[in-house]
Amino acid sequence: MCAEVSPYSSLFDELNKPLADRMRPRVLQDYVGQTHILKPGKPLYEAINSGRLHSMIFWGPPGTGKTTLARLIAQHSDAEFMAISAVLSGVKEIRAAVAQAQKLQQEQHKRAILFVDEVHRFNKSQQDAFLPHVEDGTIYFIGATTENPSFSLNNALLSRARVYVLNALTADDLLNVLNKALSDEHCGLGALNIQMSATVKQQFAQAADGDARRLLNLLEIAVELAAAKGSETVDDACAKEVLIGGTRRFDNQGEEFYNQISALHKSVRGSSPDAALYWLCRMMDAGCDLAYLARRIVRMASEDIGNADPRALQIAINAWESQERLGSPEGELSLAQAVLYLACAPKSNAVYTAYNAAMSHVKQTGSLAVPLHLRNAPTKLMKSLDYGTEYRYAHNEPEAYAAGVNYFPEELTGTRYYQPVERGLEIKIRDKLKHLHELDQCVKK
Repeated sequence: MCAEVSPYSSLFDELNKPLADRMRPRVLQDYVGQTHILKPGKPLYEAINSGRLHSMIFWGPPGTGKTTLARLIAQHSDAEFMAISAVLSGVKEIRAAVAQAQKLQQEQHKRAILFVDEVHRFNKSQQDAFLPHVEDGTIYFIGATTENPSFSLNNALLSRARVYVLNALTADDLLNVLNKALSDEHCGLGALNIQMSATVKQQFAQAADGDARRLLNLLEIAVELAAAKGSETVDDACAKEVLIGGTRRFDNQGEEFYNQISALHKSVRGSSPDAALYWLCRMMDAGCDLAYLARRIVRMASEDIGNADPRALQIAINAWESQERLGSPEGELSLAQAVLYLACAPKSNAVYTAYNAAMSHVKQTGSLAVPLHLRNAPTKLMKSLDYGTEYRYAHNEPEAYAAGVNYFPEELTGTRYYQPVERGLEIKIRDKLKHLHELDQCVKK
């Protein structure tokens, strides 16, 4: 049970823990969210209720209850809970925790859970230090990470632990947390009789962006601000003052970063202008580097539109230049214009496919010789070696095309990489290439 909070004491009194910590659930029934893994019939729920421990990884954004869930598992399993942070700890701390677990096992016959927060920050050797002790049952390992375990954790560790994905809390989850904090007279703010309208509560839930810890921190600040003004009400003005400048979940170069840029790119490729604009605005709102977005938009123009509409590339480059010249916030509009154009443009990955095929072929075939008729002959020696001999100047040929001439190394004669699609300008390009191929065939006959 947490210590009782006097309504006459400061919320930031050093003797009291932060609200987010005071409101941490003490029993599984009070845990909010994650019903996809914590309802009857689900493996984790059944394991907790039966006291059957196994090593696990909790992967999810901040404030979703990873640490709390680990504590509840230890409580329900009658296991000793030991915690270290990968930010502050190393192999020395791991060994100390293992020694403590061994002592508990030998002297008290008690199981130990070692909870490692931010486990993705441990390097390979530090992660490997857990393996033998997980194997022999000295510790049950629970790691918490905000990063994709596939990329941040060793395969050896992953093979010994089950990964559970924790989702960002929903608006209803957050309102539940907020209402509990306002009504709880022992751990929360119930003794202070704080008043908040439903609209203001919704504003706080939205600003928290799926993070319960952020929600309670914002609430605590708002209540302190209202108290400083001699009020028990967190009104619109107070909420605006506290919530201004809030940022969305967006870990630059992290999992969420790549998820969102992937969603933007695929929305453009899928010809969904509204979705593409939404993901662009999501990334802008979260503070993504605009130059990075501009570069990716230029890439989309070549990769997914190409010669079906060559204007797309120019519009993307123009948007990049406009953004650089105008800066923020004026420059964002040019990127939005480019994204909408690209999403609506005819699609072709023919350039992208042809480039990849040609590059792969080059790596496979090595340094094949340039045919003599394609070589430059600026000296007498080169001419005597037949450099440039039999070269046909295309502009002097009918239709400015030297039918039947091979421009590849001899070994690759007839190779084709570029296959225009039946969309946009590439329809005309396809028809022209088909006609030129027919001219080549006539010469061969």
